Amino acid sequence: MAEQNPFKWRHFQSDIILLCVRWYLRYALSYRDLEEMMLERGLHVDHTTIYRWVQRYEPELEKRSRSHLKACNDSWKVDETYIKVRKVWMYLYRAVDSDGNTLEFLLSPTRDAESAKRFFVKALASTARSVSQACPVAEQVAPPTTPTDTTIITSTPRVINVDKNAAYPKAIAELKATGVLPQHVELRQVKYLNNLIRAIASK
Repeated sequence: MAEQNPFKWRHFQSDIILLCVRWYLRYALSYRDLEEMMLERGLHVDHTTIYRWVQRYEPELEKRSRSHLKACNDSWKVDETYIKVRKVWMYLYRAVDSDGNTLEFLLSPTRDAESAKRFFVKALASTARSVSQACPVAEQVAPPTTPTDTTIITSTPRVINVDKNAAYPKAIAELKATGVLPQHVELRQVKYLNNLIRAIASK
């Protein structure tokens, strides 16, 4: 029996529906924000309609994408670069794991310990969500077993490689003091360890 089209009888095309659902799930947007964004693109979609789309398609998207999600490993590389965004110079903080997978990024007007702390908190929260989605619930609550391979699924880094920015040690120390970051996490300040992330950021 052929699979039923999940968008059958919908007034709008599937790509518009999926775009709204994706933007709502990925970014800090309200339903009214999305209504306004669609109106700017020539489409009148009521915010209550977008709400119904999210309720209908979010579980299905989560189910279908789970098998494709890849959890990060526990070796992070963090760096920041100075870029111009809409004629304003900003610092782009970015983190990748040792396989080159982007973990998180953050635009900040300042380059200091507070900005670094905010970025690390954001990255930790983001990778925690990725692990939760990549692992079925049964695996998350199951007792530990002997691993069958060397793949490590984790939301907490074992080591964080950074450049010589003096703000990083202060930020890491404060996060450890408040319990946000475990004490065992190692901070490595070696300038040339970040060639990988600089190459990715320049693409």
